[in-house]
Amino acid sequence: MTGGWSGDVLLAAIVLLGSTVQWLTGMGFALVAVPALVLLLGPAEGVVLANCAAGAISGVGLAGGWRRVRPGAMVPLCLAAACTVPVGTWLTRQLPEAGLMLVMGGLVTGAVLLVMRGARVPALRGTAGAVAAGAVGGFMNSAAGVGGPPVSLYAVNAGWGVREFIPNAQFYSVIVNTFSVASHGVPALSAPRWISVAVAMAAGAAIGRGLAGRLPEKRARLLVLMLALTGGVTAVGKGLWGLGL
Repeated sequence: MTGGWSGDVLLAAIVLLGSTVQWLTGMGFALVAVPALVLLLGPAEGVVLANCAAGAISGVGLAGGWRRVRPGAMVPLCLAAACTVPVGTWLTRQLPEAGLMLVMGGLVTGAVLLVMRGARVPALRGTAGAVAAGAVGGFMNSAAGVGGPPVSLYAVNAGWGVREFIPNAQFYSVIVNTFSVASHGVPALSAPRWISVAVAMAAGAAIGRGLAGRLPEKRARLLVLMLALTGGVTAVGKGLWGLGL
């Protein structure tokens, strides 16, 4: 973990990058920020800070698109997530830090590869698919801070377009991150660090909105996924090193 002035600057930079890509592409804060936050703050604090930030960003974004939320899909998704969030929290309290790093890096890496592949899974359709995606997403969100990929795969298999996906993903993010923060507790950051996080989130929103019309969507999504993949693999490597493997 990095402390002092350099740690505060690095924390703000991570949140700024995550917020920028979230506003730019409608996804990606957790995928990009979690591996770096875990390396900086440790697994427990890094995950719950990502939960707080991702939930807040999604809440602001949802304000303009809540009418496009699909309750028929979101209710089973969110109820299933509520049931599995405590399981993810329990796991984070049982494993040593190196083991947590390995698990989180592995989940992020696997999630990125699945999203990049755009896997078609017949089981991820209808109400049963929503329950499955929500259950896996709730566990991953609480254990590793990345609950979005299962919902992305559900959306792919449901045939949703970007216009449908973004508000529903934001709604899900608000709910599942609220559950995760309630389960873990609020991260123990100093007042200056909270201020730097808030400023970085606001700056990221401004930058992301400014770039949204200039960077092609496919290129932006690929950039997000490659950053996330790099972070996930790095976390796996640190976990393996810590376990002496």
